[in-house]
Amino acid sequence: MFKKFISEYLSFTRKERTGIIVLFVLIVLFVLLPFFYPLFIHHKTNDHSTFEKEIAALTIKQVDSSDGDDNENNYRRQYPTQRSNYSDRKSKGELFYFDPNTLSADGWKKLGVRDKTIATIQNYISKGGKFRQPEDIGKIWGLHEDEVQRLLPYVSIPQQNSMAAEKKNVDNKSVEKKDNKSDNYGVVAFDINEADTSAFIALPGIGSKLANRIVAFRDKLGGFYKVEQVAETFGLADSVFQKIKLSLKLSDARVRQININSATIDEMKSHPYIRYGLANAIVQYRGQHGKFSSVSDIKKILIVTEEVYNKLASYLTY
Repeated sequence: MFKKFISEYLSFTRKERTGIIVLFVLIVLFVLLPFFYPLFIHHKTNDHSTFEKEIAALTIKQVDSSDGDDNENNYRRQYPTQRSNYSDRKSKGELFYFDPNTLSADGWKKLGVRDKTIATIQNYISKGGKFRQPEDIGKIWGLHEDEVQRLLPYVSIPQQNSMAAEKKNVDNKSVEKKDNKSDNYGVVAFDINEADTSAFIALPGIGSKLANRIVAFRDKLGGFYKVEQVAETFGLADSVFQKIKLSLKLSDARVRQININSATIDEMKSHPYIRYGLANAIVQYRGQHGKFSSVSDIKKILIVTEEVYNKLASYLTY
């Protein structure tokens, strides 16, 4: 029986024996392959001679540049653009003592001031502007802080021989402004309740859109009762308003008023200072408590603060 087992399970055909031998050979090859792998790989050898030459050259260069002057020259060669640009910016223009009130455009240019800034200065002087102390040059539009600091030590403004003369000039200018002859921009002052859009367009910083907005805002309000209301126009920057303020006047502060005892919600809500919420509150309060006996009675309405009342009172009647 044992012989039968061997003959059945341990005897192979010719093809099976061949397959076993091939499989055995492959196993041996894969086992031995890692040992033969380095023989087929060629490692790149590094040539250190070039690196050693560069190190030697660097050592020689350090020895040759040991004194301070050469080090500074090396620094300049390494950073030529940055140093030259900085030097050019700092040394631009010639410095000399000057009076900003009398200096010509050529003089400002000689100091290194840009043409656009010079034009601003000349325009300011031509409109009657004056520098009263050296620090005033810092207010020049377009003159950078570093330029102000560079020029400030050289500003020389002669003092007035008489304080009375200076006071007289100030008083005269105040009178001119009160008489509304002309403002700093050469525009004749005009009444904001009577002017049309063309008058506003003539002001600096005011275009056709802003002019139309100012007039439309005035019409919705029913007229202005003070000049400062112009600044509330949508899109009008405060800086622009401050420039044009001296050109605005108010000869007649009478405005169109709304009767709080008879006006409807629709009539009141169209006013920029009232709108629907307050208009509805006024009508509801009137319906519950009867007619108002004075304009100040609206302060009894909860949402009417002192600020709201002061802003709105001129436009109300009873």
